[in-house]
Amino acid sequence: MLTESYFSATADKPLVYETIGACFDRIADTFGERDGLIVRHQNIRWTYAQYRAAVDRFAAGLLALGIKKGDRVGVWAPNCAEWSVTQFATAKLGAILVCINPAYRIYELEFALNKSGCTALVTAQQYLTSNYAGMLAELRDAGKLPQLKHIIATGETPPPGMLRFADIAADPAPLAAIAKTLSPDDPINIQFTSGTTGQPKGATLSHFNILNNGRIVGEGMRFSEHDRLCVPVPLYHCFGMVMSNLACVSHGAAAVFPNDGFDPVKTLEAVAAEKCTALHGVPTMFIAELEHPRFREFDLSSLRTGIMAGAPCPVEVMKRVQGEMHMKEVLIAYGQTETSPVNHQTTKDDPLDKQVETVGRPGPHLEIKLIDEHGAVVPIGTPGEICCRGYSVMQGYWDEPGRTAETIDRAGWLHSGDLGVMDGEGYTAIVGRLKDMIIRGGENVYPREVEEFLFTHDAVEQVQVFGVPDRKYGEQVCAWIKLRHGHSLDEDAVRAYCKDRIAHFKVPRYVRFVDDIPMTVTGKPQKFKMREAMVTELGAVSG
Repeated sequence: MLTESYFSATADKPLVYETIGACFDRIADTFGERDGLIVRHQNIRWTYAQYRAAVDRFAAGLLALGIKKGDRVGVWAPNCAEWSVTQFATAKLGAILVCINPAYRIYELEFALNKSGCTALVTAQQYLTSNYAGMLAELRDAGKLPQLKHIIATGETPPPGMLRFADIAADPAPLAAIAKTLSPDDPINIQFTSGTTGQPKGATLSHFNILNNGRIVGEGMRFSEHDRLCVPVPLYHCFGMVMSNLACVSHGAAAVFPNDGFDPVKTLEAVAAEKCTALHGVPTMFIAELEHPRFREFDLSSLRTGIMAGAPCPVEVMKRVQGEMHMKEVLIAYGQTETSPVNHQTTKDDPLDKQVETVGRPGPHLEIKLIDEHGAVVPIGTPGEICCRGYSVMQGYWDEPGRTAETIDRAGWLHSGDLGVMDGEGYTAIVGRLKDMIIRGGENVYPREVEEFLFTHDAVEQVQVFGVPDRKYGEQVCAWIKLRHGHSLDEDAVRAYCKDRIAHFKVPRYVRFVDDIPMTVTGKPQKFKMREAMVTELGAVSG
């Protein structure tokens, strides 16, 4: 049994030293006639041989435009076949794929394109309420995108000044020679982190980083060429691009996209119709599926495994996913963009309490330590900041050496900003963010702990706990609650439920009932927005 919060994971298999393009070709050669990509909303069903042909044509087309190794190519679109084709085509050229959040508006788009120095952009023309073509035209006309040479639009009729995706195609013969010039250690992807303050930072990841992470995630799900993964999570984020796409490609499994964005019914339909064996999602997605009135209509018996990640998973949700969705082998994964992204994962053999109360142990080939504010490793059972070292740690933030040095220390440890508690077997429970920890009258309150407790109430569908400024105590505990359909609750009832069950200083001083919890596109709760709203409501002052 461990006494200090340090764990070095063992590994059954070595890491692969291979480029993403070489891996893709090897899989296509081996499983060419098996399903590779199914995009239901585009009526696309490609075998791996057809998938490879589409990737190679587009890669050669980009080459003909002058795109070369090291150039940055952005992709700004919801989930679609073109997104995946762009992912693997840029990898074959050694161009660096820049993932742009589909929810970005004009100011954020300008920043991301110019910060990364994109010379080309693959884009949808419109998505939901966002007029992508209009925003791009406005920026171009104002001369605000000086480095952007080519805009490639999906769809049949591109706007003026843009190229049609289907027209970017050429003879793939030159790709073989290019492959010999590429290294697994080359940077291949820039993922902008969704910081709550300041401008987003571009985590720079290599072939080696993300290919191995996707492959190891797939190993955790026991993937083979017989698996079919339903992917309702966004591709622009590491969850979709690495944990879904690369987990599938590295094992010859099929990726199934149910829709361009998350829709609970379309997801359930896709699982049933395609006989998916695995399903990915953040907790709010699984909750939306389980709570949907039509949930019982769908045969989900083909499901075996999957991953829930991106935000803390309520225990009761995990139990329902394992039981009602037949996902007995569902895994919890945890990490951050800067670690490609997974550094902890449960296994199918973990005891139930470890599966629902922790994020598992460090993944193969990784070291984890938990430290205090002075950098010392904390004893087992003591909260500390989670730090990771190993193959998955990013190369740095793009063009940000100062911010990189603040995050990765001289010994190679990446400091996550997350607080965890490690037990004697190396399992870690996440208790919150360093900046989210509430200090009420000198007592530390970890929001995750209070959320887990409140979630045991039958009326609570979703809950987020955070701190708000208070003149007397420094901070007070606040809870935002979304109720289950047909249930009612008031503030006094919530506090009465907490009384004598959790410590008095953890009981929410403020309770608000909301229709929706503010979330990022990837399903992470935006506590800073909730806190800002409460500060405005209460007229509180910080400090």
